[in-house]
Amino acid sequence: MNESKNKYNHVGKGYARKDGVEKVTGTAVYIHDLVIQGMLFAKTVNSPHAYARIKSIDISEALKIPGVRAVVTGKELNYKVGLYVVDKDILARDYVRYQGEPLAAVAADTELIAEQACERIIVEYEVLEPVLDPREGLKVNSPLVHPDLENYSYMKGVFYPQAKTNLPHMQKVRKGNIEAGFKKADLIVENSFYNPPVQHVPIETHVSIAQALPNDRVQIWTSAQSPFTVRNLFSVCFGIPHEKISVKVPYVGGAFGGKAGIHLEPLCYVLSQRAQGRPVKLSMTREEEFNTMPSRQGLYSEFKTGVTKDGKITALEINYYWDAGAYADYGVNIGRAAAYSGAGPYEIENCKVGSYVVYTNKVFGTAFRGFGHLEVHWGIERNMDIIARKLGIDPVKFRQKNVLLPGATTITGEKITEHTGRVDKCLEAVAAEIGWQGVKSKEEREREKKTGKVRGKGIALLHKAPAMPSFTSTGVVLKFNENGSVDLLLSLIDYGQGTYTAMAQIAAEELSIPFERINVPWDSDTSFTPYDWQTVASKGAFFSGNATIMAARDCIRQIKETASQVLHCSVEELVCKDERVYVTHNPDEYIEYRQLAYGYTYPNGNAIGGPIIGRGVYIAQGLTNLNPETGKGLPALNWTYGAHGMELEVDVETGEVEILKIASSFDVGQVLNSELVRGQIIGGVIQGLGSAVSEEFLFSKEGKLLNPSLVDYKILTAKDIPQKMTQHTVETKQLDGPYGARGIAEHPMISIPSVMGNALYDALGVDYFRLPLHSERIYFGIKSGKEKYHG
Repeated sequence: MNESKNKYNHVGKGYARKDGVEKVTGTAVYIHDLVIQGMLFAKTVNSPHAYARIKSIDISEALKIPGVRAVVTGKELNYKVGLYVVDKDILARDYVRYQGEPLAAVAADTELIAEQACERIIVEYEVLEPVLDPREGLKVNSPLVHPDLENYSYMKGVFYPQAKTNLPHMQKVRKGNIEAGFKKADLIVENSFYNPPVQHVPIETHVSIAQALPNDRVQIWTSAQSPFTVRNLFSVCFGIPHEKISVKVPYVGGAFGGKAGIHLEPLCYVLSQRAQGRPVKLSMTREEEFNTMPSRQGLYSEFKTGVTKDGKITALEINYYWDAGAYADYGVNIGRAAAYSGAGPYEIENCKVGSYVVYTNKVFGTAFRGFGHLEVHWGIERNMDIIARKLGIDPVKFRQKNVLLPGATTITGEKITEHTGRVDKCLEAVAAEIGWQGVKSKEEREREKKTGKVRGKGIALLHKAPAMPSFTSTGVVLKFNENGSVDLLLSLIDYGQGTYTAMAQIAAEELSIPFERINVPWDSDTSFTPYDWQTVASKGAFFSGNATIMAARDCIRQIKETASQVLHCSVEELVCKDERVYVTHNPDEYIEYRQLAYGYTYPNGNAIGGPIIGRGVYIAQGLTNLNPETGKGLPALNWTYGAHGMELEVDVETGEVEILKIASSFDVGQVLNSELVRGQIIGGVIQGLGSAVSEEFLFSKEGKLLNPSLVDYKILTAKDIPQKMTQHTVETKQLDGPYGARGIAEHPMISIPSVMGNALYDALGVDYFRLPLHSERIYFGIKSGKEKYHG
């Protein structure tokens, strides 16, 4: 992918990442590296059962071990935490709701002593019948995971927990007349699909340090995506004023959504309280990362689609059943976003979507790159291909007939404009790149099978908007240094996506100074860096980019105001360029930025101005909550559209698949950094392939996670990279985006399973409905001889 062709000096260029040298030389400091004076180490006792009543906990033997400084159980902690529904105890109190849930914890001089003490804690359980399938959890006679759901606080007007059920949220979307739409149809097609829960697998597991200080002050060091969210939820949980809580986030070794909320911090704090204020560190092992920390939710989806003979969709009815696990966390917002995005990038005249977020007795779900959109697009894009074939229409042409174009209306009532983005252009790009010529005939497939290997091509589309509250906001501060360089301060967390580099490019562009002269300190601290809602939703470049522009222009205003007095001219006559400010008609009459950075001093010693500190803010505008009955509203600040094309080869004797080529195209509005965009696409595609071919949680019939480590849970490695990947961008300017840009962090992994499923049908004539598409599933599909295989 080439650098963006534009008029800018810095924006669009492929600068190397600001954090590159520190990370490859090992000088970047992570929470795992931190040792605070007097620090203790914590471990937890975790439930062996998916659902059980805690009858008793005996900690007496643990307290006898030398070096143990604090032991705490859930019974002692009358606190609850939660982002949208406040439903989770710091430690399980009366019930454990998933296998792996912590119910007691120890802080000790060493991690080994803490482990030994945990082994001495005796717990007596009464095992209960677990809820393991969200569809079963919806039934009237299902056991209740949270019998007291009606007593929990929650974000009113956005989410709607239903008392005496397993539903912390159900989102409806209604457009048109669904019954009338089906009556217009010449063909009605029904399909069901399944996505399993999966793990984020960041290189750095969850880890936090907390210290209870005098006067109710709290210091937290944590590997997290959102320091201000940690502070706010911590404040709500303990009733401690925000100004007494300081949250510091240094380098973060990957997150993918799993570190977006609050997790280990409250437990570290209560242990620190009981250990006379000594700092306490809790680090997850890889097995605990799988079995105790949250995952991506599972999803069952059901589609009923009405179409005319010429390929126009007249009606679409969808039910999404989300396997939320034991707690709501981000899962309720995923269910909400899935509803308003749930028809895909298509104009549907009559639509009915029900998105059910259901408690089960599994490890709880949370945000994951794509925020539910990989899951829903698995069904959406497989369903589109199946319908096209039943109509005898080329799948590409079928999509072209139904995609959202300027003038169309989304299922929530948003009107698509010339500046919203062009999914049709993304489709055209990938179809051309893979040489799409239509679906193979049955005869062609049979001839290929005789050779032992068959090839197939597939296409899939996608869209996603940031899923966030209507009041989401962020701030950026730029402050000049003595030599005219600039520090860029923000609380958006760059945990690998490269946002700090892009923000430095924007600042350099606006201030007209070299990129190298913009410094972005990596530590975020709620006591010093400006507010940011959260680092999620692919909103970082959009929000912080706009705020950076405003902060830079605030700096320019200050520079010009001071320089106008020195140069005896009006502000309007001044130009800021190449680290200088000068009079428009006389470039030789200038002042260097460094002369103004801390105020200008005249030869006689008089001074004017002062330190140049620019402030920029951005808040989402025009967004609304969704109507609880119809889903009508404006939930999307912007949409990023995309498409993938894939060519693969299948060994018909083994089911092994080789990915020959993946072409990806996204309408990013404006490329901010060509290399970062390329890297995001490649990384997202590979992560999406993991979901497509190997990643899944496996549970026993009792609800025990069977593969809680990388021994039995395969993620892709360099050996699994496709033979060829190409990246393409469309640049339809987003009017309110920074230079017209939109986010692209999550989107590349969306629809990768879908495009693979569609390519497999082209190769084999077999439809697959469950993920992952590993060789065993593919092999049995080939040998079954059936068109549809639900194995």
